[in-house]
Amino acid sequence: MYEKYWGLTEKPFENTPDPRFLYHSSQHDEALGRLLYAVRERKGAAVLTGVFGCGKTVLGQALLRELSADRYKIAFINYPLLSHMEFLLAIAKSLGSYDLPTKKTEVLINSVLDNLNNALLNNARDGKDSVIIVDEAHIIEDVQILESLRLLLNFQLPNRFLLTLLLFGQPELREKIELNKPFEQRIAIKCHLTNFDLEDTAAYIIHRLKVVGRSEPVFTKEAMEAVYEHTGGIPRRINRLCDICLLSGFAKNLNQIDESIVLGEARELGAKI
Repeated sequence: MYEKYWGLTEKPFENTPDPRFLYHSSQHDEALGRLLYAVRERKGAAVLTGVFGCGKTVLGQALLRELSADRYKIAFINYPLLSHMEFLLAIAKSLGSYDLPTKKTEVLINSVLDNLNNALLNNARDGKDSVIIVDEAHIIEDVQILESLRLLLNFQLPNRFLLTLLLFGQPELREKIELNKPFEQRIAIKCHLTNFDLEDTAAYIIHRLKVVGRSEPVFTKEAMEAVYEHTGGIPRRINRLCDICLLSGFAKNLNQIDESIVLGEARELGAKI
């Protein structure tokens, strides 16, 4: 609606996990580097935590772009609020299992695990590494799922893991994992994302505008300071506030977004922290 007015090719502040918009802050680059290390060096398991809306999912999409399909077979579970059986079946299917049984019996679990182990071995023989990524892992309620994830790390060759497990979630994910000490001790890599400071908030806004073709300033320095104050430097909140500010500036026929626009829209959104 406002894209043409501001000289944009598309909306810059959509809350979608498009990896083109990943802002390479020092903490995001470090986290991405750690996750890539875990995958490429077959470290077994890694955990990425961060507050709500800090960019974990978009970081996961950026990670996927780094993992070529000719080398990696990937199971990406983005809604883990599943039953134990549904969870295992989703992983098995994504990693290449077939002819999976469907009856919900105790034998089925064993059958699925055997089938999954065969798929992992087949992937290894084909020169492919298997990767399981679980987004929003903090919402997992079934303790059997966490225990199964731990047991999946037992699928190994003498000199390497047959899979790499990556868990993304909010800070409470660490608490859940720490309650299962055998599982916690298998986590080789841990990383955590926090909110941006003022400098990164301003750079983040500028970066997203540049991605969609706008190099000239849109938000004044004072406006970006107000965005930081009213969002706490959390990317999802920044996106929501900046998007509505661009709409307001368009409606008012402004040349730039100043502090007064940000303050007014922040009050409307109730974004004060």
